[in-house]
Amino acid sequence: MAALPLMPKATAVWMVDKTTLNFDQIAEFCGLHKLEVQAIADGEVAVGINGLDPVFSGQLTPEEIKRCENDPRARLKMTKSDLPQPVSRTKGARYTPVSKRGEKPDAIAYLVKNHPELLDAQIARLLGTTKETIAKVRDRSHWNASNIKPQNPVLLGLCKPADLEAAIKRATRRIAREQGTGKGKSKKVAPETGVAEESAEEGFVSTPSNAQDDQPEIDHDAMVRSLG
Repeated sequence: MAALPLMPKATAVWMVDKTTLNFDQIAEFCGLHKLEVQAIADGEVAVGINGLDPVFSGQLTPEEIKRCENDPRARLKMTKSDLPQPVSRTKGARYTPVSKRGEKPDAIAYLVKNHPELLDAQIARLLGTTKETIAKVRDRSHWNASNIKPQNPVLLGLCKPADLEAAIKRATRRIAREQGTGKGKSKKVAPETGVAEESAEEGFVSTPSNAQDDQPEIDHDAMVRSLG
């Protein structure tokens, strides 16, 4: 997503008043809808907002504005700044309003009870809490354990339905993988020999150690007489 100017509406007000840029150019640069820019020009929106000069703030140059005024199809390019740009946070615990923090134990209790497949780390990410708090709610050593009542975190506004559903799906896939890799070769004891043999299900068939006892005995004396 392209960077937007500081105070987009105030910048749009200045551009409408001080330049001949068309609505499309102003809208794209300020991240507004074309109709909103038109409403600013008609005095229906941003009434009372003082215009902000993007040249004075170092976001545009006079030459860039002139270039786009001469070419209605051209698009304004913001001046690159040497100042560090803020980095958007995409991961990690979200800020929870103070009014909602007291409801976290209720949400933890709900997830522990209804979705035991979720790891503590998943619950911590969903609700913006800690593993220690989750453990205390689980073993009822939480300071407010007597007043904790399981409540759906989605209904409490502590997480989004899509985030909870995605976490449950990941947990289900993890359990399926663990069950799949946990299947090993089973062994059984041969009743005749007492020796462990591989299961035939794995494609192995054992031969009893006393198989040679089933072969008929050879009469050596009879063979000598017949040769004599």
